Amino acid sequence: MPTDLDTALDAIMDKLTAAGAPAETVPVSRGGVDMPSLKNAPPSLVHYFAHYCNQHGDLPFLIDGDIRISFAQAWDAAQHVAAGLIANHGVARGDRVGIAARNSANWIIAYMGILAAGGCATLLNGFSSGEELADQIELVGCRLLLADAQRAQRLDGHNHGARIVLFDHDEQPSRGLGELWADPATASFPEMGPLDYATILYTSGSTGKSKGAWSDHLGVVSGALSYAMQSLMAFTYFDSIGNAPSTQACALVAVPLFHVTGEVPVFLQSFALGRKLVLMPRWDAGEALRLMDKEKVSYFAGVPLMSYEIATHPDRHKYDISSCTGFAAGGAPRPVDHVGKIREAFPDGFPLLGYGLTETNGVGCANFNENYLAKPSSTGKPSRPLVDLAILDDAGKPLAQGQIGEISIRSVCNFIGYWNNEEATAAAFTADGYFRTGDLGRVDEDGYVYIVDRKKDIIIRGGENITCIEVEEAIYAHDAIAECSVFGIPDERMGEVPAAVFYLKPGHSLSGPELREFLLAHIAPFKVPLADHIWVSEKALPRLGTQKIDKRTVRNMFTAEQAAA
Repeated sequence: MPTDLDTALDAIMDKLTAAGAPAETVPVSRGGVDMPSLKNAPPSLVHYFAHYCNQHGDLPFLIDGDIRISFAQAWDAAQHVAAGLIANHGVARGDRVGIAARNSANWIIAYMGILAAGGCATLLNGFSSGEELADQIELVGCRLLLADAQRAQRLDGHNHGARIVLFDHDEQPSRGLGELWADPATASFPEMGPLDYATILYTSGSTGKSKGAWSDHLGVVSGALSYAMQSLMAFTYFDSIGNAPSTQACALVAVPLFHVTGEVPVFLQSFALGRKLVLMPRWDAGEALRLMDKEKVSYFAGVPLMSYEIATHPDRHKYDISSCTGFAAGGAPRPVDHVGKIREAFPDGFPLLGYGLTETNGVGCANFNENYLAKPSSTGKPSRPLVDLAILDDAGKPLAQGQIGEISIRSVCNFIGYWNNEEATAAAFTADGYFRTGDLGRVDEDGYVYIVDRKKDIIIRGGENITCIEVEEAIYAHDAIAECSVFGIPDERMGEVPAAVFYLKPGHSLSGPELREFLLAHIAPFKVPLADHIWVSEKALPRLGTQKIDKRTVRNMFTAEQAAA
């Protein structure tokens, strides 16, 4: 039965979607299928930035160490960067311009500037090795890369075809982005529309190397406003019970901006909300507590590990974080026992959970407050008014309520396709426009979605996707390897971590630590199993009738041996 909160939230959303209301929808055709879109949405991210930065003006927007930038200042800086990209670097409409850097205010200004110049903001994974970064650049044909010194150094010696422009993090935009700075009066800015290229994000697919998921402006703007509508619904509810915030909303940015969670629900949504963003260069739970106290953070979003580390930090009681009313998680399932612990640790706030993917621009489902406490193993209900979620069988046919199938999402927020990969794009969508997530799940009698397994062979380590086949390919590159299998094993801190078993060619020797050292030279460190999670098999690995390695049996054999040791 629907809860009182469900009933209240549904009534609020009914009002928000009524004719003339902020979330009124009109149909738009995507791939020949009509789906709802927000009638009053700005036509592009450029219009979105200009509108909300002008609306919020002198309100603080970006807090990055000693750097403090208002909304109006952010848009002014972005226009200077856009002018430099056009006038000095020849960026034209639709050009892919890469960003390879850690989080900072200047990362955000660079992103805004690329889009204002008409470029497609291409968000390279900042955790990647030089080899992986080069592959990402080549895949989508970036001819210009904006990078910090650390990522630029990783690219030394790798062919990729892009011209690198360095920028600094710890300077005001006019200095930190000085190589990109020009007078906006010197440039002719293109008029961007909803179907222009907007972003490319990289996603680990079941086939190994990262794929470039590209979205148009309509998809990304819709994704940001979908989250804003959920927030407006929540704010309206809090106001109705006398619990509305009295100060400017403020979010701590603790997740990478090159991930969809950091980009859309945290960063881009904040324009519509007039929300201040407090940036962290790297994750540290103690520093997070200090910043939450100092800046009066009202909303925290991160992978499940992060909110759990805040809740259990030994210095938690030294800080006043009563301003924070929402502790959201996304990017990985949150262990059920974490939900109660977070609520217990923060009686002034509630744990929240979101479910979305790179390919859906982060949009999917959400589980709020008391309902999350009541159904902690659910990822929540599909987000109104834009998400149409179905549970499909292998043939793409809908299954009855309660049956387990592939969670599939149809939405104007969805990406358009994988760059230069028509085969993967076609496989990702059903004929009637549903994106097949690769997650297996069911929907209960109240409309709540439960993820029960993954169809794709992917490990989620603290919110980072790792494809088993990608790590296996890196292992097979070693001359001594005859067979290997990579799989995820549970980990209390990270949720799960990669593990590997390998079998040697005759006449060769190789230890787990030696293999780990080899892998660290080729793939990102977070993808490499720890030495005590790498096992050598004394015999060939077991196989299925199809002659594929029986991964489940291998995992069970070696994890059982580890437990018994």
